[in-house]
Amino acid sequence: MPSSKPPSIHKGHKIHTGLGHLRIIGGQWRSRRLSFPDGPGLRPTPDRVRETLFNWLAPYIEGARVLDPFVGSGALYLEALSRGASMGLALDSNSAAISSLREHLGTLHCTVGKTAKDDALRYLETQPAEPFDVIFLDPPFHQNLLVPACTLLEERNWLADDAWIYTESEIAPSTLGLPGNWRLHREKKAGQVHYALWERSVIAS
Repeated sequence: MPSSKPPSIHKGHKIHTGLGHLRIIGGQWRSRRLSFPDGPGLRPTPDRVRETLFNWLAPYIEGARVLDPFVGSGALYLEALSRGASMGLALDSNSAAISSLREHLGTLHCTVGKTAKDDALRYLETQPAEPFDVIFLDPPFHQNLLVPACTLLEERNWLADDAWIYTESEIAPSTLGLPGNWRLHREKKAGQVHYALWERSVIAS
């Protein structure tokens, strides 16, 4: 995210006023309940949406390298690690969100989860890229973050050849204008939130 971006009111990028709670649905930490810094506008991915997503990802998540640039509560990130992802990197510009996630990783004795307190777009643009197999993109709504993040992921080589990318958006996936080599694999809507899974293919040279 550019440094000039206004403060977010969503997914952990704000002043926290209390605690929210999440439950890990499947995998080695199944049914574990964890708290996270809460605040106005925080929108963790609901249990039923997570369950649908990880049903879609079931053949691909074990052993995958996962990236969550807007980690917020950590619900998707922790779920992926619980279900056998081999390595994960989580980013968030809010120190409380990252501190909470680090505590959870310690409590769960997880040694393969990495975190960084950083602005997602700046990190993707400036850090040395490494390929990830599964990417979770649930950025703050109405701040023009999703498409720039997708563009950086594709153009700066953050994606494995056959990567899977999950998106949450306030508008229909077909109208997002994401990279042309991403195929819309599955999509659904929960309330006002559109969520979708994309399959990447290598651009022919």
